[in-house]
Amino acid sequence: MIRLFHVSDVHFGAEDPAALAWFAERVAVEKPQAVIMTGDLTMRATKREFQAGGAWLQSLGVPVTLEVGNHDIPYYWDPFRRLFAPYQRYAAVERMIERPLDLPGVTVVPLNTTARAQWRWNWSKGRVSPGSLRRALALIEEAPRDHLILVAAHHPLIEGGTRGTAKTRRGDVALTRLAAAGAHAVLTGHVHDPFDVPVERNGRIIRMVGAGTLSKRTRKTPPTFNELRIEDGRFETLVRQFGEAVPQVITEDSRAG
Repeated sequence: MIRLFHVSDVHFGAEDPAALAWFAERVAVEKPQAVIMTGDLTMRATKREFQAGGAWLQSLGVPVTLEVGNHDIPYYWDPFRRLFAPYQRYAAVERMIERPLDLPGVTVVPLNTTARAQWRWNWSKGRVSPGSLRRALALIEEAPRDHLILVAAHHPLIEGGTRGTAKTRRGDVALTRLAAAGAHAVLTGHVHDPFDVPVERNGRIIRMVGAGTLSKRTRKTPPTFNELRIEDGRFETLVRQFGEAVPQVITEDSRAG
């Protein structure tokens, strides 16, 4: 069995030190094969926050792959840096961003859903560009046919019934095309509450899996992360809640048909 820890929205700068210490302890004790971090490592994309977040991820001692969230690019009040040098402060985590993971029977495919600018007021919401989707589909095409394919993004492609919203533009189209290409699940964050929702697209089931937050910016649920248990081409999602000894299984499902 392969065990992956799916964590999101740690928000260094507004982090919860106790929750971070608990997560690091769980990694050290349980030794998952890898950690998938689906964005918002930082709060304001400062160099200090990236250094602190990078040091924390490196201290876990297991392979980590990191997606970029909307909080990981400079805010609106720094428009030059946001538009022309949004990745300048990533040095501390550069090697982890979209890092390939060597996992038997599993392929993790990155999908960028953040945007430097959009034709709407709220730039924190998601957007799937044609180029990002094209790159993800190409990686799925290259994956072995018998692999479980997990797409890692920051924003949910469609809403998962949580209080927070992503309102991801072209997300529904992307979800349909990812399902048709053979993806089995899309792992995301952003809304700060966990979910696992099976969605039917043209006769195939693709699962939308969202992780909570390990920051102080909680919403409906306390600090949480997801544990994915993968065996024989199937996986189940368990929500690991800070302070609870027994994880909660929120979906136990099969591969897409």
